[in-house]
This record gives sequence, structure tokens and C-alpha cells, in this order.
Amino acid sequence: MKGFRYLLFFTGLTLFGLGNAIAVKVKFLGLHPWEVLNVALYQHFGLTIGTWGVICGLVLIVFSYFTARKYINIGTFLNAISIGPIMDFFLFLDILPKATNTWIDYFILLSGIVITGIGGGMYVAARIGAGPRDGFMLSISEKTRLSVSQARIVVESIVLLIGFLLGGPVFIATFIYTFIQSPDFQYSLKIFHLVVEKRNKKRCKDNEGIALIK
Repeated sequence: MKGFRYLLFFTGLTLFGLGNAIAVKVKFLGLHPWEVLNVALYQHFGLTIGTWGVICGLVLIVFSYFTARKYINIGTFLNAISIGPIMDFFLFLDILPKATNTWIDYFILLSGIVITGIGGGMYVAARIGAGPRDGFMLSISEKTRLSVSQARIVVESIVLLIGFLLGGPVFIATFIYTFIQSPDFQYSLKIFHLVVEKRNKKRCKDNEGIALIK
């Protein structure tokens, strides 16, 4: 069962990285606040967009370690060091659809957002651990007594402002990202949570059968 959960986890991370890479191809339409920051840092200081994603993730882990380390586990580190390189890999392959400066670009962006939401639901359903940004939000919520959603709004607003001031790609899609990705994520999480639970029950029944035979 643990092998299945890790398979689900890494498949989710792969889809998440792929979705981010697709969105970056049409970044002039706007990106998620964290990707706005990563792109802005890339434009100013070089490296790669994925590398900045890893750096930001590790910085958040360090912060969480000193504020609420209970939100840090193996899944947090795997998430932090995996999604960025996966995104860079897909961008390096140069096989993703390119911007056309037509209405098709909105479809490309929508597909990226949907794929990211599905991937997020998959890796969270695997219960290997929360990502560094999720853990950071939870630690902020715990320390400030804000709700998790309020903490997310505050943090992502600050991240977006910093990214915007650095010249990151902020446009209309930046402000509608959450309205598309969040429901997609919730539905994906529900579906894959049921898959994991069903597999758990099947495994328990198989173990009971083996015990009875013995």
C-alpha cells in the first residue's frame, strides 16, 4: 500500500510540475502568485524558474521549522525539491504548446491550471506530507490565529505584490487562478482519497483472508 501511495504522490507532483510548465508558456496572461514570484526572480537573477521554486520552498521549510515544525516531514522535502525540476524538465523538452497570441492561449492556460489542480489533489490524497507552501500557510494560521484561508490570502497577496514589483507576469488570469484551480483540486482530492480508501479496505480484506487460511 505504501508503494501505491508513493506512486500516487510522485504522479501528482509530475502533473503539478507539468501544469505549471504549461501555464508558464502563456505567462503573459498571468500566473499563480508563487509562479509570478518565481518568474520574476528568474528574470532578474537567472538560474531557472524551477530552481527558484525549489529555493522558495526550502526557505519556507526553514521558516516552518522554527515556527511549527510539526508540518514538516519527508513529503514536504520531496515536494520542495521535485516540482521545480519537473517543471524545468518539461520546459527544456520544448514539447509544450507555445503561445499563439489568440484565444487558444486561454485554452492552453486553462489546461495548465486544471492539470495542476488534479496533480495537487493526487499528491495530497497520498498522505505523504503537505507541501512547503501548505505547511507555511498552516504555521502562519497557527501563529496569527487567522483561518487557513485568511492566512493564504494574506501570504499570497504579499507574494504577488513582491512578484509584481519585480516585474513578474501579473494579468487577469492571476486573479481568477484560485477560482478555477481550487474547485478542481478539491474534486481531484475527493476522487483520489476514495481511491486510496478503497485500496486500503481491499488490502485489509486480503490480509484477513490470509489470516483465516493460516
